[in-house]
Amino acid sequence: MDFFKYIHAVGTGPKGNRDLSFEEAKDMMRQVLNQSVPSEQIAAFLLGWRLKPETTEEFRGALAACDENISKTEISNSLELGYPFDGKAKNPYIFPLVAKVLESHNLNLIIVGDDKQPAKDGITIKDIATKLDLASNIHYFDRKNFFNKLHNLTDIRNKLGLRSGFNTVEKLPNVANSKYAITGVFHKPYVKKYTEIFSDRYKRLALIQGNEGTPELFSKGRLWIVDDADIQEYIINPKYYGIYYKKSWDKITLHDSLEQVSNPSDEYLKLAQLNAAIYLFVTQKTSSIDEAFDIVTSTTF
Repeated sequence: MDFFKYIHAVGTGPKGNRDLSFEEAKDMMRQVLNQSVPSEQIAAFLLGWRLKPETTEEFRGALAACDENISKTEISNSLELGYPFDGKAKNPYIFPLVAKVLESHNLNLIIVGDDKQPAKDGITIKDIATKLDLASNIHYFDRKNFFNKLHNLTDIRNKLGLRSGFNTVEKLPNVANSKYAITGVFHKPYVKKYTEIFSDRYKRLALIQGNEGTPELFSKGRLWIVDDADIQEYIINPKYYGIYYKKSWDKITLHDSLEQVSNPSDEYLKLAQLNAAIYLFVTQKTSSIDEAFDIVTSTTF
């Protein structure tokens, strides 16, 4: 279809806008990924699409087009961690320490990185994964290698400078054919949206009120486990496990982030153990988080 028809569908205002069908969204995303239309039209569509706003059916169609272009490498017994591509700005990442806890518990962690995307000016997964010696059970995938067409849209997205539908579509590419996945959500309404978009791609999907939109729990928050159409909610408070880590509210540098991971405080190590316990529970290796935490607290770094 003529791409301008998609721009017209999302960019004519409340009275003239309409939702795209699954097939239209799939065709739209194919054209965007192939950059077969001018970058100005791509940016115009992304802005209009977000303001309309996007629907579950549109996201699923866009994901179907993405799947056609992703080169997958199967990693058995793995959990995909869905991080935002605009990074973390105020706190260090904890996944390198979590992976060390899980090395003795037979669970692989899948992380995906790329150059920084809009809109938060944070430290990215790629910044961390390419500068640290990671545990053997962390499998880092650079999007430039497995999904080059989306990587090649970085410049257009950064010139737009705003969040777009891509920020949702890109979170869980399932590059390793993982049976399990966990990603962060800011607000409860996103639980239903993400469930409708991603849950049928995994045996079990988890959503968590993680730090800065990541799948990393730093303070009291909720965890949602999706099994088929059933969603179970759990409230997790680190203080219940004797953990009193204080989040930062100030901007952090890459050097500071790497330093806190390389030389973690005792409270940060405990927090890593709690996150490891959550991941064991999500992947059905334990029947509860409490059971998992009892197991991982015997792990030494």
